[in-house]
Amino acid sequence: MTLQSPSRREFIIRVSSVSAVVSAGAVLSACGGGGGGEQVQFAYGVASGDPLSDRVILWTHAKYAGNMGDVALTYEVATDNAFTRASVVTSGLVIATSSTSFTAKVDATGLETGKTYFYRFKADGTTSPVGKTRTLPASTATEVKFAVFSCANYPEGFFNVYGLASQSDAQYAIHLGDYLYEYQNGYYPTVPTASRIHEPSTEIISLAEYRTRHAQYKTDPDLKVLHASMPMIAVWDDHEVANNTYKDGAENHDATKEGSFSARKAAALQAYHEWMPVRTGSDQNIIYRSFDFGSVLSLHMLDTRLIGRDKQIEFADLLNPATATTAKATLSSPTRELLGSTQGTWLTGKITSSSATWQVLGQQVLMARMEFPNTVLSVLNPATLTNPTALTAGVALINAYVTAKNTPVSSRTPAQVDLLNTTLNPKLGYNLDAWDGYPVAREKLLATILGANKKLVVLSGDTHNAWHSQLTLAGYISPSQAGLKVGEEFATPSVASVGFESSFSTLPSATVKSIFENVVDDLKWMDPSRRGYLKMTFTKTQAKGEWVFVNTVKSTTYSVETPAVAETRTYTL
Repeated sequence: MTLQSPSRREFIIRVSSVSAVVSAGAVLSACGGGGGGEQVQFAYGVASGDPLSDRVILWTHAKYAGNMGDVALTYEVATDNAFTRASVVTSGLVIATSSTSFTAKVDATGLETGKTYFYRFKADGTTSPVGKTRTLPASTATEVKFAVFSCANYPEGFFNVYGLASQSDAQYAIHLGDYLYEYQNGYYPTVPTASRIHEPSTEIISLAEYRTRHAQYKTDPDLKVLHASMPMIAVWDDHEVANNTYKDGAENHDATKEGSFSARKAAALQAYHEWMPVRTGSDQNIIYRSFDFGSVLSLHMLDTRLIGRDKQIEFADLLNPATATTAKATLSSPTRELLGSTQGTWLTGKITSSSATWQVLGQQVLMARMEFPNTVLSVLNPATLTNPTALTAGVALINAYVTAKNTPVSSRTPAQVDLLNTTLNPKLGYNLDAWDGYPVAREKLLATILGANKKLVVLSGDTHNAWHSQLTLAGYISPSQAGLKVGEEFATPSVASVGFESSFSTLPSATVKSIFENVVDDLKWMDPSRRGYLKMTFTKTQAKGEWVFVNTVKSTTYSVETPAVAETRTYTL
């Protein structure tokens, strides 16, 4: 195992190698003289994102050290990191102003398809760090590589995963949300990692607070080097606004104390568009968009959080006899939405018109059917996981169910037969915040993709754990299609946020892994306890997922984990 220690010296070396930063002074602040004695500071590095075949978004933050004046910037894009006159292919002007929190974004056009470039910003004699980016590949491309991320909670630990991925051969970064967290200090986690205290210390609600939190996250050296290493294609999840958001509210928003949710959402999205290298259109509420990676794949980045999601259903309502009938009817309603009709129509059009080999959905929450029998969920569900009595009872019920499942049909007792009878003991997804809480909407989407004869791969985040599942139809719309495979799902673990090792704290990770893999029919493999990222490699014949784990996020010194089994999974045509 290779020991990684991102010290200041090694950080400079790494940034120099992957991003062509030419001096240690340019790495962190890139301060210089000029501007009548005032210095321009590039305190948060540079980033690129949303590449197209002939352009890419370039981002930085620039501010005079001593005043609030606008900063006029020149950007340059070159084919080599020396920025010789002959190598500069495009340049232009952009202004960082107080109205955008001194961030600046520009769509650098006139680039060639499938090519690597270097870029930088300059102002008053000061030069920013240098970043490396690339455009989308040509139709002749035969391979595409992604580094896929989700869930980076700053107080939970160091962003070692970002630094590790920046050293990989991934060509593009995909971020599936929870790029930051909205909580106050001491809430999640209750005891933050040393030196990782949220700013501001309170829960963020206003525009100024969201901006401050974004700025803090971009001080992280490993996040800086990742952004400077490759272009990022990102979408938000819930914590960019508030926990368990839906289209007009959130679990973690109390309108009586925190004001209008719509105002809070607008502030959060404005800060997101300012601080992220995403292409911003006329409506900041729309984040869904598509990218064509030659003829290998079309990537459709979705919003399963804000634009169309109906309010989540709670397990308590499903289990309470007084509310169960209404809750079950809502859960199975044919009009219940996760994407919303407008986004759904857009997605259908993009998928059916694409001629790429793979149709890839980059989205937030698990799509696979993670179903447990009702006998288990009635005792053990997200509301009772921390109850030792419920946990013990739930594990016993799981063991009984797995034993029945593994017993030959001819040898099953009447009790085991009843246990496996889905009419007497129906199944329900354990996480109703995911697609399991929107089963008909999922069925409609998968049926459409099957009908279009497309090869589907879904990339997901949100859960903090690693998953590989097949995507099958449940038969809600056409019973004859029940069990038909439509595609496969590869889900990334978290960068720093704690996983099932916290929820199932009294159970060994191997036991948790065994429970899920033995109970959930469509699950092929999972890891319940480690932080890392997902590296996806696509060719015309195969989609390969490699889960890369680090042994700790509590220290900046870490090793790369190399599990003996199931670190690589493939979907082969």
